[in-house]
Amino acid sequence: QVMAQAIRYHPKVPGLWMYAAAWEFDQNLNVAAARALMQSGLRSCPESEDMWIEYLRMELTYLNKLKARKVALGEDVKTLQKSSDDSGQWKEENKGLFMSLDEQGDSPKESGLEDVALEDKEDLFWQQGVLIIRTIYHGAMEALPSSLTLRKKILEILNSVELAHSEELRLEVMDDLKKDFSHNEDYWDWLARLQLSDSINSSTLNKKEAVLNKLNKSIQVYDEAVRKLPTSKMYSLYANFWLGVVFSDREDSISLFHDADFDASEFTSAILKVFENAESCGCLSEDLACQYVSLCLKLGRSEEAPERLEEAKNLAEKLCSGPLSQAANLWNLRASIEIKSLATATGSASFSEENLSSLFDLFNIVLPKLSITKAEGLWHTAMKLFSHEKIYFEKLVKCAMLSLSSAGGSDCGASVSSAFVGWVLQKDGIKQARKMYKRFLALPRPSLKFFQFCIELEANLAVGNNDGLVNARKLYDSAISIYPQERELWRKYYNMELTVGTSETSNAIYWRARKVLNDSTALDVPRS
Repeated sequence: QVMAQAIRYHPKVPGLWMYAAAWEFDQNLNVAAARALMQSGLRSCPESEDMWIEYLRMELTYLNKLKARKVALGEDVKTLQKSSDDSGQWKEENKGLFMSLDEQGDSPKESGLEDVALEDKEDLFWQQGVLIIRTIYHGAMEALPSSLTLRKKILEILNSVELAHSEELRLEVMDDLKKDFSHNEDYWDWLARLQLSDSINSSTLNKKEAVLNKLNKSIQVYDEAVRKLPTSKMYSLYANFWLGVVFSDREDSISLFHDADFDASEFTSAILKVFENAESCGCLSEDLACQYVSLCLKLGRSEEAPERLEEAKNLAEKLCSGPLSQAANLWNLRASIEIKSLATATGSASFSEENLSSLFDLFNIVLPKLSITKAEGLWHTAMKLFSHEKIYFEKLVKCAMLSLSSAGGSDCGASVSSAFVGWVLQKDGIKQARKMYKRFLALPRPSLKFFQFCIELEANLAVGNNDGLVNARKLYDSAISIYPQERELWRKYYNMELTVGTSETSNAIYWRARKVLNDSTALDVPRS
């Protein structure tokens, strides 16, 4: 009664229909009611993938229970379960639902005619099972024609049961997948990785040959995919597959290839070829380019380290000079390689004047070109590199002021300007830091976030320090003149005066805020 009422009020919640059907099936032992609930639920929630899968599981579970009854009556000994160990994740997750019928003891010897009669009965039974799957499959495809995950789950179920003509249905599902999703990169990636789970029929193959056979099948699928669908995403999926094969320290590494018998490093040229093809057909995205350069660096950990490092450096330079000249992450990678290359060549972390000049020229090329939001990481790298080089640091500040001027007061550059002030504070003290932040505040419409950073810097000195308090007040007044409607700014100003100011100064801020904000409760703090 409770479930019926819940469904009446919430008919679009798939979980309620599934819970009600499960209760009817498992507790009330009413299969007809459970089936009626699932069918009604699918009419109300036709786009629920979980409902279609649970409906299919329920029907197959019921079919298996009927088979169990037939076994108990001695009619046959078959089961819906495959005998293969490689029966799919769905079977493993639901093994509790399917009764194993292979341990019923030795079957009695029967005449040939009885065997034929039983086989005919069994064929009818298996045909009924495949008819159920086919009907649900077509209903699910009509309701969710664009769902790749639903079809993959149905295929998993097909791989975990043995029914009459189930192989035909399996081929039908695979053909439909290719027809409907050949334009989808995820389909090709799934299909290629599916080849790794296929069993090798030939018993003459040893373990290494079997693994190589699977790998070759996957590569054939990927090669067909990039021919039919030459996109950045497709090449990225292909590259990620290879990286999972070659490197065991990745989260998505493929454990099948990481043992003593299989040397994945021999496929280095194959993976580099994927990146080269992506570059030649204009499908090299920023992420893919970074993977390409990073791969060259990783391969450089071998005996050919200096040559590989130089190769990675030249590759990064070439990519940054081409269509990816606006790729901030690639520039950041290139800068780190240049720094590493110079450090390796000199054998020291400190650089000569010539090396510093060449590094600054590199940053001076890219930093004015990219927006300060994109190049934030590069700015921090440059500040760290030139923090103790007065001339280059000053040049960097001027470059930053030009970029911040074009940003127009947005908060995106606040972290960069704040970092400059932080470096100066750490290196030269508060007086120089004040000079630095005043230079940035003199730019057109400085950001509120940068104002708040400077105020916090001075407010920390305000307790017992008159200079800090005076400067904090000046900063608050400047910020309020630009952002007069920022309530939180007024509230913090008022709270500072309450803490370190006098009653006169706090009252003055209170009445100014009421007047500007036109709200008598603007600075009121709720009582606990």
